[in-house]
Amino acid sequence: MEGFYGVQLMVVILLGFSLGWSWCQDEDYSNVSAVYIVTLKQAPVVHLNEELIVKSKHQKPSSSRNKNRLDKPLPRNISGTDRYHGHNIARFHDAILRKVLKGEKYLKLYSYRYLINGFAVLVTPVQVAKLSMRKEVANVILDFSVRTATTHTPQFLGLPQGAWPQEGGFDTAGEGIVIGFIDTGIDPTHPSFSDDVAENTYPVPERFSGICEVTRDFPSGSCNRKLIGARHFAASAITRGIFNATQDYASPFDGDGHGTHTASTAAGNHGIPVVVAGHHFGNASGMAPRSHIAVYKALYKSFGGFAADVVAAIDQAAQDGVDIISLSITPNRRPPGIATFFNPIDMALLSAVKAGVFVVQAAGNTGPSPKSISSFSPWIYTVGAAAHDRVYSNSIILGNNITIAGVGLAPGTDNNTMYTMVSAIHALNTTTAADDMYAGECQDSASLNQDIIQGNLLICSYSIRFVLGLSTIKQALETANNLNATGVVFYMDPFVIGYQLNPIPMEFPGIIIPTPDDSKILLRYYNSSLERDGDTNQIVKFGAVACITGGVTANFSSSAPKIMYYSARGPDPEDSFLDDADILKPNLVAPGNFIWAAWSSGGTDSVEFLGENFAMMSGTSMAAPHVTGLAALIKKKYPSFSPSAIASALSTTASLSDRNGGPIMAQRTYANPDMSQSPATPFDMGSGFVNATAALNPGLIFDLAYNDYMSFLCGINGSAPVVLNYTGQSCGMSTTTNGIDLNLPSITIAKLNQSRMVQRTVINIAGDETYSVGWSAPYGASLNVEPRHFFIANGGRQVLTVYINATISSTVASFGRIGLFGNQGHVVNLPVSVIGKIAYNRTNS
Repeated sequence: MEGFYGVQLMVVILLGFSLGWSWCQDEDYSNVSAVYIVTLKQAPVVHLNEELIVKSKHQKPSSSRNKNRLDKPLPRNISGTDRYHGHNIARFHDAILRKVLKGEKYLKLYSYRYLINGFAVLVTPVQVAKLSMRKEVANVILDFSVRTATTHTPQFLGLPQGAWPQEGGFDTAGEGIVIGFIDTGIDPTHPSFSDDVAENTYPVPERFSGICEVTRDFPSGSCNRKLIGARHFAASAITRGIFNATQDYASPFDGDGHGTHTASTAAGNHGIPVVVAGHHFGNASGMAPRSHIAVYKALYKSFGGFAADVVAAIDQAAQDGVDIISLSITPNRRPPGIATFFNPIDMALLSAVKAGVFVVQAAGNTGPSPKSISSFSPWIYTVGAAAHDRVYSNSIILGNNITIAGVGLAPGTDNNTMYTMVSAIHALNTTTAADDMYAGECQDSASLNQDIIQGNLLICSYSIRFVLGLSTIKQALETANNLNATGVVFYMDPFVIGYQLNPIPMEFPGIIIPTPDDSKILLRYYNSSLERDGDTNQIVKFGAVACITGGVTANFSSSAPKIMYYSARGPDPEDSFLDDADILKPNLVAPGNFIWAAWSSGGTDSVEFLGENFAMMSGTSMAAPHVTGLAALIKKKYPSFSPSAIASALSTTASLSDRNGGPIMAQRTYANPDMSQSPATPFDMGSGFVNATAALNPGLIFDLAYNDYMSFLCGINGSAPVVLNYTGQSCGMSTTTNGIDLNLPSITIAKLNQSRMVQRTVINIAGDETYSVGWSAPYGASLNVEPRHFFIANGGRQVLTVYINATISSTVASFGRIGLFGNQGHVVNLPVSVIGKIAYNRTNS
């Protein structure tokens, strides 16, 4: 029945239109229907689980400060009792709707039962008012939209020599770990997701209870022992009338390409050949090639996605028993309300963390401006994007000995032979193309004269129409091929300002000059080399010559990693007023630029990779699944680790320098980003660049439990009713915690008023060890840590007390660092960030 849900719902919607139901076009605004997410005060199943466990033991739940939560994950197997409570909750939702909206038209889309207790429903504002007045109802929120935010990166991250051998090799790396992807679906036919690539068995974990939808687009047999679950969620999109079943697929199949790309980056099979445009670019592997994949499709090519569908996907993933949730998606706007943390997606993810699920989210592609981060909460692991060291360098050498760098995964011209260049606008068929203002884009071979072009390099314009998808590189290459050109040279139209090009595959010699300034150099040489008839001004000779060096072979840069301009930056905005939170975001950066990974056979997200098996993409969407896969390696080695312990292992071991040993640099502008770089701060890179091998042996761990996050939320001014609304738990007289005092592997102080004492507790998961403590203070502040030396036994705890004093008054953020250096080789790093500083008034004192 699951596979037919989307079809059934579409029929209901269409029937509703035919009956004249009020959806979104009525003149009376009070009858305009929209999707709302309604949460109730009653606890969801994941909270009932804990209550039942506590009651059965006749004891109160313990805080993480009183016992080691690393070894106490919440039981996650879905029992008959869980299902009973879940069905009861769903029936309760139906009963409320029937009672409140008796005799009225509405459409319930989802019942959320496991992580939050609530439902998504299509109703009018008048009906919303009625629901809001019910004593059982805690919160009503208008649905909002969300958007989507490798052959070499395993080597760059040191996996073959470091992390994989610790797990028995790549053929067992991540084995038994289930990763749930909330994305655009998956192409199950791709070899990256086959289960017959290894000789040894590939058992499905018994705890996983997910299903595989069967549809025409996703037939029986699509799932296997690698791809063990697949569902799709589109009810909110369908109610809006924007769901295109042909293009978006009412199934888990990926009609975009994004979901296939992210899933293979994290957990794709090892050693899959990457062949694109006839060129071989190496063999691909996910970070945890032995992990299992479960897909929860909630985003679509045509429109992105909506929170109601995403929350349903998260709820189902946690209920199915995934170990990790990967979200390469972000909200389209900052959540309204008293704090950014209080939104349906983040609160559902908080319950997932309570259930033992590690959650990874992309930081967003809205950098490089401050406070552009799109992932807010301390229980979510937020990943920014950095460049790795592999680059594809293409260039064109002009006849005047000027070399211009460009992009294009293309072969070079034969033996560096110089070929004549002919601009498309100078090779028009006079009968057909005289008035075609777009003829210079080379989209129509019929408009160009083959006799002039054959054997030469064809010059084409790369205009804004390419950015918008109205013109394509593939079509221009086809034009050049039809006219027997030797190669293609694209110059950048001056109206395309600050646009950054990914390397684009080309089957024969070609190059794109990516900047208007370099394009002017090319055109100046070309135009100055034309010979014209003195009387008619007609071109009698094309004098400009050039050769293309080619960009199929990779080069390697020692200045990597560097933070990409588009990667969203901190500080973390706490609310819609952009007040600063005492929480470090992003948490970490990982490879996100020019990432080769699997591509869907139906993928249309990048027109240049249509029909290809692999695609090269860039974004924080590509960075997040790198960390997802590495988290699976940690989870396999330390199965009892809590989500916060996994986060700590990744953060405290992060690298702080590039391959040259210098500081990691961050690009500061969208236009010409490499010309505006400076050393990265924690608001650019979090704790640093992920270190896969070190993360498997962190030495010390900073741990947090669900109750700690609850204390943090209750500590936000005016939050008590909102916390009750979302969690069903009262703040009451419980202890509250400031964000500064959460036991995170970082210290962030939005406002340092003269002085502050901060404590952190570490747990030793390695052998007995003696640590020394060192630090560098943020500018405008002094810092001291006690104790400066300590011995800690295996399983032992140590409290660190940090004293920070403002020495000058300033509103400019400054940064420091605390390092713990063990005599057995462990190094633990904590970034310290202080934004506003208020010093003592020394005159009065």
